[in-house]
Amino acid sequence: MRLLTGALLMLLGLATAWAATEPQDPRVWLQLQQDGIHDPEGPGVTVLQQPEEALKEMPPDFQGVGNQVDWVRALNQGVIQPIDNLYEATEVRRLDLDIIMPNTGEMPRVRFPHKAHTDWLDCSNCHDKIFVPKAGGNPTNMFVILAGEYCGRCHGAVSFPLTECRRCHSVAWSEPVKGGPQPLPSRVYEPVTEQVDPRLKQQGGNQ
Repeated sequence: MRLLTGALLMLLGLATAWAATEPQDPRVWLQLQQDGIHDPEGPGVTVLQQPEEALKEMPPDFQGVGNQVDWVRALNQGVIQPIDNLYEATEVRRLDLDIIMPNTGEMPRVRFPHKAHTDWLDCSNCHDKIFVPKAGGNPTNMFVILAGEYCGRCHGAVSFPLTECRRCHSVAWSEPVKGGPQPLPSRVYEPVTEQVDPRLKQQGGNQ
């Protein structure tokens, strides 16, 4: 009996030590009843899946940013597998082409990756009503974006918020513009000397 008890205690100790070394997910989501969006008295909150249950297995984004999920990584890693089209005749178009926007004042230049967008959206979602597919044809600036136009149609609504400056302003002026496919997406981005996000130092390397 003593041997069995000792063995159980040893196993319990090993399990506790293993759990202590496992990295803890720092993300916390509000309950639907507390998020200020859903009616806490409505019947829907008892039926809908809670954010923590739905999102905790998704690749993490920065803590506290948007819904804290790196959706591009979730798609690339096969964690989610959305249907490409509802009808077989629908043409699925993807484009691996980066657009560099240089009119950014003292901020780093903006890199717009078509691939990360066309993996999710058809070209017609943006062209031609939101963006004219012509160099210099879109007089976008942060004022109109923050007002919900151009990039602001999605970012801050269904995509990462506009407070994440580094994700778009990602090309240093000292960096030569390179053609070809974009780098594989990751939740930690290459540092830009003109603007380094302090959270990168806290987050460490790629997850």
